[in-house]
Amino acid sequence: MITYAICMGLFFSILACSPDPYDKEKENFDVSLLTQSADLQLSGEYEAFVRLNISFLKKAAKMNYKEGKGLCYLNMAGVNVSAGNYEKARYFFGKAEKDLENSEQAYHKAAFYNDYSLYYSHLKLNDKALECNSKAFQYYKQAKKTELTQKLLPRLYVNKGIYEAWKGWMGTSLKCFKKGNELENSAYTNCMVAQYYLFNHKPDSAGMYIAKADEKMISQKTTDVESLWVYYTMGYYYNEVDNSEEAEKALKKALEINIKTRRTYSSHIKEVYKALAELYKKKNDGGKAYFYLKKYMEEERKSDAARFATMNKATEDFISEVKQESDWHKNDLPLFIALSITVLTVSGVYVRKMINGLKQKKNTLKEQTNALKNRVHTKQLEEVTELAKRNDSSFLLKFKELYPGFIKALLEINPDLENSELTFCAMLKLRFSSKEIADYTFVQHRSVQQKKYRIRKRLNIPGETDIYDFFENLTE
Repeated sequence: MITYAICMGLFFSILACSPDPYDKEKENFDVSLLTQSADLQLSGEYEAFVRLNISFLKKAAKMNYKEGKGLCYLNMAGVNVSAGNYEKARYFFGKAEKDLENSEQAYHKAAFYNDYSLYYSHLKLNDKALECNSKAFQYYKQAKKTELTQKLLPRLYVNKGIYEAWKGWMGTSLKCFKKGNELENSAYTNCMVAQYYLFNHKPDSAGMYIAKADEKMISQKTTDVESLWVYYTMGYYYNEVDNSEEAEKALKKALEINIKTRRTYSSHIKEVYKALAELYKKKNDGGKAYFYLKKYMEEERKSDAARFATMNKATEDFISEVKQESDWHKNDLPLFIALSITVLTVSGVYVRKMINGLKQKKNTLKEQTNALKNRVHTKQLEEVTELAKRNDSSFLLKFKELYPGFIKALLEINPDLENSELTFCAMLKLRFSSKEIADYTFVQHRSVQQKKYRIRKRLNIPGETDIYDFFENLTE
């Protein structure tokens, strides 16, 4: 009997220690959902991402797995945050919070607060971001150690490092970045340490982590978005150490990837344009600097209606699928109605907020653009002036590029003007004195005076009109 009792005790102990098949099913659900969702989001495939989460949402409903539904809503919130669609993101965070509020699954709550911290970070509300990050850490400590918790922890540290850096807490920020990198040691985490050192003007230290990030990008499977971040950071680094050739290569690679993934990570592309503008400004290439600043300005100003229309349509499909699913609980219906109303109203609210924000940015960007235009014009003017001083044969051609309307206006007054006369007028437009023109063209001062007289007659310039003022005011 004693032996029998011991055997039965061992049997029930084994049963108690064996994993619940339903728990294993939930864990497989979470891993599969999050892995596939991350792959689609990082590759920029928004519609496929939404379809995937619709299918998992249905599956979670059939399983009566609220935490699974919460993860689906978190995914929808996260992709909308990354794309800058903050109003819809907030709605889905609300849905996720309701499904997770009574949950005893600490991992899911940690994931919720981690994603919510990123939302506040995008809105530059760093105190709220840190508050959510702290809650994420609290729930993480209570969570059972799994494959998912191992992936979450380093990102909690990296995100905390970002928020603390924005708060100016550099010492603790670096510790968080290094801890996150120690745990994950990926291209992304090495890049974040490098970003810290670049931000603090320590390019030598940054260089070591840039090299490690490059190595990890080659040796590990790195997503498009993470590769983009590596190349962007490389461009930033090489620009700091005055290696403009390598900086240009890295930023151009980042730009290629950015265009591919912009539908789910739209905020990245303008930063790459801005970095390229800074690079060419440093190289004194005013034309390219202006081009990329203009591209950056366009990205800042436009609402990107096509992208939001696609995203909103896909989101509405998501809502429609949810409403038609017969297995949903009836008490969810008011939420579906609220979601439908939100779809109709949120876009208008969001657009109004966007317009107000863009108006402010527009003024700043307009000032930057005008300053760069003036810089480019000044640079070109210096080049043209130098050509004139050297009596270079390409002077008139370059002058036409700088002042195309000027030559056109002269020929409208007198179509028979010769190139030599146009060149002479161009030098007067640049306000060269008679003595300077004589010196640069190797003629007598008296000859220049005679040319001025002939030009007055050819262009019908009244005797009382100053010839320099005439050319200055001529339509350009």
